[in-house]
Amino acid sequence: MAILSIKLPIHIHPLSLSFRFHDRCEGCSFRNQGEYYGGYRCNDSDCNRVLFHKECAESPLEINHPSHPEHPLRLTERPPRYECDICGIHHLADVPYFYHCSICDFNVDTSCARKPPPPPTHDFQDLPFVFPKISGIYNCCGVCGHSVVAGKYYYSLPSRDQYAHLECIYHEKKVNLPFHPNHPLELTISKSLPDDAEKACVLCGVRSEIVMYYCLICDFSMCLNCVRSPPPLTAKSLIYVFNVMLWSIEVVLAYRIESVSWGFICPKYVVHSQCATSYNVWDGIELEGIPEEAEDLPFKVVGDNLINHFSHEKHNLRLTNEDIIYDESSRCEACIFPRNSGSIYCCDQCTFFLHEKCAHLPMKRRHLIYNRPFTLHARGKDLQIDWFSCDACGKQSTGFRYISDDLMLDVHCSSVSEPFVHDGHVHPLYYKEEASTKCDSCHKLSYNMLGCDVCDFSLDFCCANLPKTLKHKYDRHPLSLCYGEKASGKYCCDICETEMDPSKWFYTCDDCVVTFHIDCVFGDFSRFIAGSIFETIIYTFEVVPTKDTTRQLCSQCHSRCKTPFILKALSQTEDYCICSFKCLSSYFSKL
Repeated sequence: MAILSIKLPIHIHPLSLSFRFHDRCEGCSFRNQGEYYGGYRCNDSDCNRVLFHKECAESPLEINHPSHPEHPLRLTERPPRYECDICGIHHLADVPYFYHCSICDFNVDTSCARKPPPPPTHDFQDLPFVFPKISGIYNCCGVCGHSVVAGKYYYSLPSRDQYAHLECIYHEKKVNLPFHPNHPLELTISKSLPDDAEKACVLCGVRSEIVMYYCLICDFSMCLNCVRSPPPLTAKSLIYVFNVMLWSIEVVLAYRIESVSWGFICPKYVVHSQCATSYNVWDGIELEGIPEEAEDLPFKVVGDNLINHFSHEKHNLRLTNEDIIYDESSRCEACIFPRNSGSIYCCDQCTFFLHEKCAHLPMKRRHLIYNRPFTLHARGKDLQIDWFSCDACGKQSTGFRYISDDLMLDVHCSSVSEPFVHDGHVHPLYYKEEASTKCDSCHKLSYNMLGCDVCDFSLDFCCANLPKTLKHKYDRHPLSLCYGEKASGKYCCDICETEMDPSKWFYTCDDCVVTFHIDCVFGDFSRFIAGSIFETIIYTFEVVPTKDTTRQLCSQCHSRCKTPFILKALSQTEDYCICSFKCLSSYFSKL
């Protein structure tokens, strides 16, 4: 027969069994999210619904806890302070019970006191389990170097004021590795080795002062991190698959890597093993045993210089390199750049064409910002809207796009890889995951930046993809991209006729000695195929080229439209035009 009333150390009155309750427990202050079965309540008239969880009510009066091995801890009601020295939580006075050491003023709340220590690991039973005490001193694991936080059990390392994660100590006793095939490596406590033993890891060079894998016959050692180094992997910033490199080479990248004896290698690219497996490079997925995906081709060859492309299946495309008259409105369906020179695939039955390079864009690729597979999609094919905003540069476009879930990249940004070499800077550039930074080309702030590891230079994705030369209707010669100048004289844009900042990048014609703002050369709608449609509540807009003779007047800002393309309302009653996204936003705000 169950005892209905019992006197327990946690409360001054006898407690009765309560088969269920949902109020706050007086022992730990935890309020149940629903019914709790099997607790205690006080029915004394002096107590107002005092309830306890079963485990809180049956807490022993005194315990020995690994967090404070010096003295026993005694269950205390209303101690001098209400902060737990294990988890660091500062409880309010509504948690009256702590396990307390009056000698050391050490507190453990009832929740932390009940956490059992894990079972000891094989060869390290002599290492005590501890709870690190909260302090302002930064603690790190003596094996892997990563942080040690309060509220978890750790091993206390011998002769050092350091801790070790349980998972860092728990390893296989012996491992067989392909680059040390003659003997297995044994898990060894470093202090047990002779003084002249090699304790520096042959792969990363870090000395293992606590525990390591070691071959006594060969005097060969490896740290635990390198033993766990994965086989082939993909990096966030590369589309290639890395393979383990087992020989010594010398290579120069952004940082010089001399006599590399261990790392990861893919075509023309080598990285240290620790760099390749850092959290912001590797996605944690091992690829050993996983076959590479078969590459999907974007077209079928149907004849000599004749293909059928997935984006234009109704007609075949013919490869041609014939000279054509420059036409600003005739643009590649993929990149939305006009044809300047080189071969193109064109349709004999309509105006559709692709640059030869764009026709060969892969159907799937990864990107250095988002480490996930992207799939190529064409305008108007399985898409609900024609235009999109690129998640790398922020530019709007109607061209081909790479899509992964809710992310979209235009073909320009999707092609950026590391190291990124640009004529506008002497050093290679690498993607930087930093806070908003100013671009050295346009002086605008951006979160997605290509930065230099040698000097303080940054380039956003929009400026990184600017064409180095281009044709423009305002000049009969090709325009060249100028990477800013430190000049004291005044520069004037020959399109908008306003003063320019020469420290920003701009386009120029050396033959005619003219200069142009980059924004004036392109405008907001230059990555839209002419004829693209925007539907709004009042008007349906079409993307059209500006007139060569008289520039149209913008219906919002009332200035002459200076950019190559504008939005024109399909209305028979009035000539309503929009020159920029800023004016389009102003139009929407008035609806």
